Amino acid sequence: MEKTSEEILVEKLLNKNMTVTSAESCSGGLISGKIVNVAGVSAAFPGGFVTYANEAKVKLLHVNEETLDKYGAVSSFVAHEMAVGAKTVMGTDCAIAVTGIAGPDGGTKEKPVGLVYIATLCGEKELITENHFSGSRMEIRNQVAEKAIKQLTDMLG
Repeated sequence: MEKTSEEILVEKLLNKNMTVTSAESCSGGLISGKIVNVAGVSAAFPGGFVTYANEAKVKLLHVNEETLDKYGAVSSFVAHEMAVGAKTVMGTDCAIAVTGIAGPDGGTKEKPVGLVYIATLCGEKELITENHFSGSRMEIRNQVAEKAIKQLTDMLG
């Protein structure tokens, strides 16, 4: 049977003796949920954050209020600060952070529904991608979780 993307990620983390945390906004915990579906993951995943409101991003992940004011929650800058904050707070080797608009409402011309920034951070390496997903709210959230997990897996090599 073919392995899931989260099984591949956890296997790589365990083989490299590395840990990961997640900082999720629009995915609402789906990334953490997928990761903890893998048996034996506790050695690689101490926990994660669902920071839907800006106050939670500031309080739990130490996202700078000025960054939120200047760029908005849905930005590469906030995704970066979420990843750095999660990695620092949890003391992990790696972090996955996502922020975006899952819809069906909340989009604008500049920031449409389906716009999601994914930041993956491992050691000194960081990748932030701008993604445009489509579908229902749940479909977008699932696509975000899948892409975020694959992005970190690819970063691990």
